[in-house]
This record gives sequence, C-alpha cells and structure tokens, in this order.
Amino acid sequence: MSGINLFRGDITKLDCQAIVNAANHSLLGGGGVDGAIHRAAGPGLLSECRTLGGCRTGEAKITGGYNLKAEYVIHTVGPVYSGKEDDRIKLASCYNSSLNLAKENNIHTIAFPAISAGVYGYPAEKAAAVAIDTVKKWLENNKDFDIQVTLVAFDEKMYQIYKNYCA
Repeated sequence: MSGINLFRGDITKLDCQAIVNAANHSLLGGGGVDGAIHRAAGPGLLSECRTLGGCRTGEAKITGGYNLKAEYVIHTVGPVYSGKEDDRIKLASCYNSSLNLAKENNIHTIAFPAISAGVYGYPAEKAAAVAIDTVKKWLENNKDFDIQVTLVAFDEKMYQIYKNYCA
C-alpha cells in the first residue's frame, strides 16, 4: 500500500530502492545534499553523471546508487526561489518527474530531500507544502502502483515543518 513517511536524518544512510538528489544543472556534484550523495556514492556516480548531459529545472534523471544502500539515485534540479508562481510549478515538477521515473523503473521505495529548501532559498514551509501536496496528488493519480515515499528532513526544523503540514 502506498503512503508518505517522514524521516529525520541523513538521506544517504536510508535503505530504500532510490534516493532523490537535489542536484544542480550539471549533475556533477555540489554542496548540501548533492555533495553528500556524491561523496557517499563514490566516484562511479560522478562518472555516470558525466554521461547524462546535465538536467533542466523540474526534470529528473536516474543513475545507479554505487556505494549507497539505495540501488538508484534520481537526480532532479529544483528552482532557485524567486517568489513567482513558476517556482511552485517547477518544484512540483521535480516531485512528479522523480516519481514517474520511479514507476518506470519499478521502484517501490523512494526518499526525497527537501528540494530547493536549502541554498536555492525556497521557504521551508512553502517547499514542504508543495512536496506533500504533489506527492499526495501523484499517489492518488497512480493507485495502480504501490510506492512508499519518505520525505527526509536533515534537521529538526524541517522535520517539524513536514510533521505540522501532515497533521
């Protein structure tokens, strides 16, 4: 049965089929969760990412998980927050594109970081609302596919934001 779970901690340590990387356009690593995933996965991830030709905002691409517990990494590029409606649309597209890739690859457990809520400046409360609303809608529209979605908060503040929004 499909559903949404919350987890506070390090996404690279999760035992699930896929983790989502809040990547930059190059897909070649960066700061925050992107850098942590690349470090934990090892050099094979960077080598494979070099073959992908980057990724546009709101889209997603899949690679192997290499040294991670996760078999796959789904890379998505969130919007840099500008306060415009387009930000919400692009952020929702990150979740939808990632979940569609998961379904295409028969992935039934997936974990998402708080996409765009770090250095990209998306206000945490708004990012959480987009994440939860988009995932709920995707699950409703894909009842034929069982998937457990974990929303990962690196810190207690984001965890409480997720928890309060789900309540």
